[in-house]
Amino acid sequence: MKKYFFPALKLTAVLIVLTAGIYPLLIAGVSKLAPGKGDGVTVENKGRVVGYANVGQNFTDDKYFQGRPSAVGYNAAGSGGSNKGPSNEDYLKVVQERIDTFLAHNPGVKKENIPAELVTASGSGLDPHLSPAAALLQVPRIAKLRNLPESKLNDLVKAHTDGPLLGMFGPSKVNVLKLNIALDNL
Repeated sequence: MKKYFFPALKLTAVLIVLTAGIYPLLIAGVSKLAPGKGDGVTVENKGRVVGYANVGQNFTDDKYFQGRPSAVGYNAAGSGGSNKGPSNEDYLKVVQERIDTFLAHNPGVKKENIPAELVTASGSGLDPHLSPAAALLQVPRIAKLRNLPESKLNDLVKAHTDGPLLGMFGPSKVNVLKLNIALDNL
């Protein structure tokens, strides 16, 4: 027994030092080189922090672009999806309620034209982005409420659209918080 016990004990001690000490410190050190210094990238408006660039927010006023729904109430401490699939009756009921709400606030939009991202939560429940199509679909409502020409809002959405990573990885996307800040600053 001594033949295996002490080497296993030594290996355990070495792995504890590596995985619970050195590795976390290394990762924390590398994070200080990232934007936001490992504390997240804050978004400021007029000298005041209004949110984080990579965490979605709930915009309920119709004069703003609405982001993707959240399964966790936009709580970054409790990131996660609902884990309900497309055959779950409760999930289908929630999605239908979101569709009905969207249609009520966006007259003239047909149900089949609503992108799935406007009525389904992301896997993290915190996605801050929409596709350009989902943002553009909301332009008529916002233009009417703010008394702005739709063409100006279309240009605003295009100006805040980020293309795919390196021009080829992933879809184009619009950060809803940054778009709404630009909307207020018009």
